[in-house]
Amino acid sequence: MEFFKHNTNINFMAQRKWAAVLSIILFVASLVSLSWHGLNWGLDFTGGTQIQLSYPQAADLTQVHDSLEKAGFPEAVVISFGTSKDVLVSLVPKEQHAAVMTDAERTAMVSQVVAALPGAKVNQIDYIGPTVGQEMATRGLLAIIIALLGTMIYIAFRFDMRFAIGSTVALVHDPIIIVGIFSFFHIEFNLIALAAVLTVIGYSLNDTIVIFDRVRENFRKFRKADATEVMNQSINQTLSRTIMTSALTLIVVLALFFLGGSLLHGFSLALIIGIVVGTYSSIYVAGSLTLALGLQRQHLVVVPKEADARP
Repeated sequence: MEFFKHNTNINFMAQRKWAAVLSIILFVASLVSLSWHGLNWGLDFTGGTQIQLSYPQAADLTQVHDSLEKAGFPEAVVISFGTSKDVLVSLVPKEQHAAVMTDAERTAMVSQVVAALPGAKVNQIDYIGPTVGQEMATRGLLAIIIALLGTMIYIAFRFDMRFAIGSTVALVHDPIIIVGIFSFFHIEFNLIALAAVLTVIGYSLNDTIVIFDRVRENFRKFRKADATEVMNQSINQTLSRTIMTSALTLIVVLALFFLGGSLLHGFSLALIIGIVVGTYSSIYVAGSLTLALGLQRQHLVVVPKEADARP
């Protein structure tokens, strides 16, 4: 099944300068938002207390949050958990008290929550210490760095260093924009959202590898075409596959966003942004930057040596 004919010839690279301007604006805006607002770190990274509650009837999340705010917990995060009767309350302690909160203080805090929510039944209480949260944040950042380095080394060996630099910049471009949007709109960033960011890196890389592999093949097939023509031809040849993959994946993720409940909103939102930005960056960041770095036929096609005719 194909959306476009084999002879489709859209000149994608003609807009690469405008695309570069757009990417720079989005990237810089994301960095500014991150430096100004920071990230709204979830309980997984900050440490705190999670209380799983259940009600005999469907819970009104707004009313639950208002009751907790009146009880002295204005920063409490209230989401549905499982069914409409189940509620997950996340309490992030103030930074100066997070590391010194004792068992007695935690017990008193939970008692305040229960007293503020009459009719609620406590099912489970989980506490995440600030040390564990910092360790998770460090390991998450380390996982992203290792993934990027491994990707760059793999592509450099399989293709060429120009491809490696182009794809790595694209893979840095995508997660920065995702976390920039999370920062600007103050959306909670937790371990589930981090997992989505790592998924986006793999997804974007897959699109990039498919295009790069076709570029290498087309350099051998179209011997008179220059690098820009080969890149355009390769993107057009993989366009149907790219659209089908992105569209089908996006449908599933949209279903998660609208039907998966509050717990999956951060995960699905990061994937939605990542699919759109990743598809764009595979063409206009990785491809365009590879051309800007001076990609030529000799970088991928080995010129055969002339045989020595001397006896």
